[in-house]
Amino acid sequence: MARPQLRHLGIHVRDLAAMTAFYTKVLDLVVTDEGAGKTFKNDFVFLTGAPDQHHQLVLVSGRGADAPSTVNQISFKVGALDELKAMFRRVTGWGVAPVRPVDHGNAWSIYFPDPEGNFVEVYMDTPWHVPQPHADPLDLTQSDAEILAATERRVHADPGFLPRTEREVELARRLARGT
Repeated sequence: MARPQLRHLGIHVRDLAAMTAFYTKVLDLVVTDEGAGKTFKNDFVFLTGAPDQHHQLVLVSGRGADAPSTVNQISFKVGALDELKAMFRRVTGWGVAPVRPVDHGNAWSIYFPDPEGNFVEVYMDTPWHVPQPHADPLDLTQSDAEILAATERRVHADPGFLPRTEREVELARRLARGT
């Protein structure tokens, strides 16, 4: 059975220049292509943070001046706590507010709005799984060891706790069965 894999997201924006500046400066994405569409008469900016992906985010003109965001979140993954802490410092350094650090048990995240009110998440996985939604406060001023220990204490108390590797095996079985 074919199972499509999500690889990029496109959103309509009001101010293409401001949004491009935000995603290139704050999240360090690079513009790979831009221009006016021939079929759809909008302007497009393609951005990525991965050399093997032409684009991970597409910004498209045409969002109405009064149109609210319908985006729940745009998520970007980092590989280590020091990277998440660096993003926290970068985002707050740019004056972005509010910034909300969250311990999901299975991931550590920071959430913040882009200039048009779409919520952005930067996260990394933890070694554990707990059923979601799950949200505890996350103090990114703590050492990595303190963060790890606090999360581990909380997730072990959750009745749905599993090591991430066991959860991945279980999920692979479910995906193979299609359930």
